Amino acid sequence: MTRFTFPKDFTWGSASSSYQIEGAWNADGKGPSIWDTFTHQPGRIRNEENGDISIDHYHLWKQDIHLMADLGFKTYRFSTSWPRIFPEGTGKTNPKGVAFYDRLIDELLKRKIEPWLCLYHWDLPQALQDKGGWPSRSITGWFSEYAAFMAQKFGDRVKYWITHNEPAVTAAVGYLLGEHPPGIKDPLSAIKTLHHLLLSHGMAYQAIHSNSKKPVKVGIVLNVSPAYPATDSKKDLEAASRFDLLNNRSFLEPLLLGQSPVTEIKLVKTLLGSTLQPGDLDQINHLDFLGVNYYSRTVVKHDFKTPVLELAQVHPPGSEYSGMWEIFPEGLFELLTSIWKRYGASAPNDHPFPELYLTENGIPVPDGLDFDGRIRDERRIRYLHDHIFQLQRAIQAGVPVKGYFVWTLLDNFEWAYGYEMRYGLVHVDFKTQKRTVKESGYWFSRVMLNNALD
Repeated sequence: MTRFTFPKDFTWGSASSSYQIEGAWNADGKGPSIWDTFTHQPGRIRNEENGDISIDHYHLWKQDIHLMADLGFKTYRFSTSWPRIFPEGTGKTNPKGVAFYDRLIDELLKRKIEPWLCLYHWDLPQALQDKGGWPSRSITGWFSEYAAFMAQKFGDRVKYWITHNEPAVTAAVGYLLGEHPPGIKDPLSAIKTLHHLLLSHGMAYQAIHSNSKKPVKVGIVLNVSPAYPATDSKKDLEAASRFDLLNNRSFLEPLLLGQSPVTEIKLVKTLLGSTLQPGDLDQINHLDFLGVNYYSRTVVKHDFKTPVLELAQVHPPGSEYSGMWEIFPEGLFELLTSIWKRYGASAPNDHPFPELYLTENGIPVPDGLDFDGRIRDERRIRYLHDHIFQLQRAIQAGVPVKGYFVWTLLDNFEWAYGYEMRYGLVHVDFKTQKRTVKESGYWFSRVMLNNALD
């Protein structure tokens, strides 16, 4: 057996999001989010489920933090619910919502767990959606106001701030495919959303730094994915390149280089129009750290029927699959090394490459309690082992990855899939709310303790 050790200052943590775990959807003055509205519409979510109660983290938060501490977690990435802080999205704050996160952060620090606070993990206040949502440029100011308030309140205790989680999902799945709220299928809205998410990041970056009482680091989390052509045909090679541009480069390059590649596609450039204004790219080009979420690669073929993208994702025959996508650990090595080669290794001294973290990685496994009360989720252990090994390979190849966050600590509401997909290291009985650590939880605890992979 070989032991692969990680750098001494390597960060191990878990990640979560407010709508997926908190429940208490209308408690203590919280306003409705677009996910509250969306999940209450028939036919939107598998089995007609919603996050009204979820795993009730809003009331069981202390138990959950103690569970993290017992397993040895030193870092916790969570998101705050914008409508729990600002019920109308702007204007008057909700003291009880603020107090909840006050208690949460204090308890994390008491347990010696570093809080990483994400401002936006998709639960936009419904009141702001009614005013135009992300396609409206006004939302960048509202988001900056939210960021400034949060920094004033928590900047004395929170060092790491994430502006957005996976903005590509908000733009493409919410406004192009219509599978997430607000359920819109409009290429123009998707393109405007993409730009305003990035612009709001830059504005929030300045707001957080300006309003925090102590030095902080501000980053963003992207769901970038290596793109593979389904065949060696010219059309499929072009489709893979197009996917890389729209899903990866269109986010990485404004953030890292201050330039927008989307104008390389004529239709996208036309749709973008006057949305991209002078000075916007300079505003976006600010980043202290970059978070990368990886679950799988993307294999695509040319498909002229698909609007704007002209490509379709395909499933390679003979591959192993989870309940949601292909299991392809090698893609993580390729993704990290390609990002570093493309943007990091050649970064100028006066504009260095930001810190790099793997901020989500995990697999849904249909696990349950065995007769003896244990949960033997070997498939999850194998998935995590193989991906952490590829992460180690990337570090050995010179990619300065500083941390790994598993998705996720607790089984929870998995968006359009409802409660069918279990990602947690800890099993949750959704009827009784009982928490039971899975074998993968104990395994990952040993990895963190040893700072090494056997």
